[in-house]
Amino acid sequence: MLIGFQNVTFEFGARVIVDDATWHIQPGDRIGLVGYNGTGKSTLLKVLVGEYQPSKGSVEKGRDTTIGYLHQDLLSFDTNESITEVALSAFERVRQLEKEIETLGNELEKNSEDEALLIKYTDCLHELDVLDGYNIHHKAEEVLHGLGFSNEDLIRPYKEFSGGWRMRVLLAKMILQQPDVLLMDEPTNHLDLPSIEWLEKYLIHYKGSVVIVSHDKFFLNRMVNKIVELYQQQLHIYSGDFDFYEQEKLIRIEMQQKAFENQQDYIRQQERFIERFKAKASKAAQAQSVQKRLDKLDKIEDVQLERPDLRINFQLDKVPGKVLVTLKDISKQFGQNHIVTNAGAEIERGDKIALIGANGKGKSTLLRIVAGTEQYSGDRAWGHNVEQSFYAQHQLEALGMSHTILEELQHCGSKKTDPELRGLLGAFLFGGEDVDKKIKVLSGGEKARVALAKTIVSKANFLILDEPTNHLDMHSVELLAEALNKYEGSYILVSHDRYFISKTANKIWEIVDQQIKEFKGTYQEWVEWNERMEKQKKLDNVAGSNPTNLDTKSSNQKKAAATPTAPVKTAVENIVPGKPINKEAQKELQKQQRKLANIEESIGKAQEEKKSCEAELGNPDIYSNKEHFNKIEQAYKVAQQKLAELNKEYEAQFELVMEMEAGM
Repeated sequence: MLIGFQNVTFEFGARVIVDDATWHIQPGDRIGLVGYNGTGKSTLLKVLVGEYQPSKGSVEKGRDTTIGYLHQDLLSFDTNESITEVALSAFERVRQLEKEIETLGNELEKNSEDEALLIKYTDCLHELDVLDGYNIHHKAEEVLHGLGFSNEDLIRPYKEFSGGWRMRVLLAKMILQQPDVLLMDEPTNHLDLPSIEWLEKYLIHYKGSVVIVSHDKFFLNRMVNKIVELYQQQLHIYSGDFDFYEQEKLIRIEMQQKAFENQQDYIRQQERFIERFKAKASKAAQAQSVQKRLDKLDKIEDVQLERPDLRINFQLDKVPGKVLVTLKDISKQFGQNHIVTNAGAEIERGDKIALIGANGKGKSTLLRIVAGTEQYSGDRAWGHNVEQSFYAQHQLEALGMSHTILEELQHCGSKKTDPELRGLLGAFLFGGEDVDKKIKVLSGGEKARVALAKTIVSKANFLILDEPTNHLDMHSVELLAEALNKYEGSYILVSHDRYFISKTANKIWEIVDQQIKEFKGTYQEWVEWNERMEKQKKLDNVAGSNPTNLDTKSSNQKKAAATPTAPVKTAVENIVPGKPINKEAQKELQKQQRKLANIEESIGKAQEEKKSCEAELGNPDIYSNKEHFNKIEQAYKVAQQKLAELNKEYEAQFELVMEMEAGM
C-alpha cells in the first residue's frame, strides 16, 4: 500500500463527509474519485494528504511514498520566473547538482591537483548522469508543448499567464516530478481537447498511481481501472472503468433495495411473532429472544438517490427559416494572429453544432461573430424569424443582482410554471431553499449556472453556448445534454467535454488553416474519420517510399479519401493479393478457435455462479445472518465482475477469429 484510509471518519463542521471509511491505494492503481457536487471529493483528497485530520481512524502512508497534489488553491503561487524555470523546479536535486558542478569546476580551474575535489566533482557528474540530468530541459519542453504552450511561451514570465494557463504549468511541474501517487483535482478543467488527449497518452504510461477527481467521462474511461464513489458518507469501490461503475452501481442499488425490502419483510414477520406471543407465558422467553435478535440486527438502509431529475419540455414561439445564419468572406485577426480569413459557412435549421479545437484557435471569437457581438470584416446575415440567446461567461454581468434565483428565471418570459422552473434549477444544482438566494450573494460558478439555466429556458430558437458544462457535475452535464436533445431549436456550442459533445452534436466545426471546416456527423464519427485519415496518411507515406509493395491509388481514389464520407482502404485491401494460405496460419486459427470455445465455457460457468448467488439473495432468511449475507453478496460481485471481464475477452477473441478467418 502507498497511502490510504483505515476506518476514517471525517466531519466538516457538523457535516459528515465519510464515516468509518477504509480505502487503500496500491501501486499501479488508476482511480477515479466520483460523487455528486458537494459530497466532499476535494475535501477527501485534503484528508489524504494531511491538510485535514480525521476525527476517527488513521491515514496510513508508506515511509518512502512521494505524493503530487494538483488542486485549485495552487493558483495563489506567483513568480517572475519563466514557465520553463517553474517546470524545471521539479528537478530539485538535478538543479542543486548543476550548481555544485559549476562551483567545483571553477575551483578545479584554480587547483587542478586537488584529488578530493576531483573525486567530488566526478561523483556529482555521475549522480547527474544517473538522474538523467542532461535531459531535463528537453523533458520540460516536451511536457509544456504537450499541454499547449508554444516555443515563444517558454521564455515568458509565469505571472503573465491567466489562471488556466498557470494551472497547466503547475501540472507540467507535477508530471515532471513523477511522484509515486498523483492526486489530481479536476485536471481537465483548464485544458483544451488536444491537451486532454496528450495528458491521457502521458498518464496511460505513467509508472506511479493516479487518483483523479473529474467530471469528464471520456477521460475517466480511458484513464482509470478503479472507481471510488463517495455516496451517503461511504466509499464504494468498483474495479473497472466509469462505464463498468455505472452498470455495477445500478446492480448494487437494485440489490440493496431488494435486501432492504427482504429485511423489512423479515422484521415485520418477527415483530408479528413478538406481538402475538409476548403476553403468553409459554412463549414469552422465545419472544424476548426474538426481540433481542432484532435489536442486534444491522439495519440495511433504504436506497435514496440524491440526484435531481429534469422534466421540462421546450417549445418555440417562432419557427425560423431554413437558414439561420450565413457567414461569407469573414476575416478576423488580433495583431498578427489571424483567426479566419475569407471564411464562409451556414447554420441551418436543425443543426446542432460543436465547434472544437485547441485553445487560441479562436472558437469563442467565432461564436461572438455568429452572435454579432464581435467586430469582423465580411458578411454575416440572420435568416428569417431567428431569435438567438447567447451564453458566455461575460453574460453573468447581465443578471439582476437584486433578484432571487427563481425571480431571475421568472423574468425570462418563458411562461414556465414555478414547479417547472424549480425542476430546471434543481438540474443546475439549486435545490430547495437555494432558489430564494439573491443573485448578488452567489459565487462566480453559481452565477454561471443561473445564466445557463436562463439561456436554456428562454424562448430563443437558436442558442449560442460557450463552455456550458463548466461548473456542472457529471449528472448535471447529463441533464443538460438531455435538455438540449429535447430542445426543438438549433444551436452551436464550444465545449471541451467530449461526452457532452458526443451526446449533443450532429455536426462538427473546426477552424483549420483560417477556414471553417464542417463535418456532417456525430463526434464519434468525426473521431473515427480522423483516425482513418491518419492511417491513410501513413499508408500513403509508405506507398510513396516503397511503391513496389502497395497498389498505386488513382487520382480519383485520393480525392475521395480526403472527404469525410469517403470509404478509406485499409492496409490489407491495398496489399497485392495472391499468397497461398500456409499451414502455420491454419494451425494458429485452430488454436484461437479453441481459445474462443474455452472462453464460452467459462462464461457459462460464471453465469451459473451468478444465478446461484441470486437465488440465495432472493431468500429472505439470509438477511438474519449478516456474515453469510456479506459472503454471498461478495461472491455475487465477484461473479458479476468475472462475467463482465469474460464477455470483454470473448468479444476481443471473437473479432480476432473473424479477422483470421477472413484472411484465410
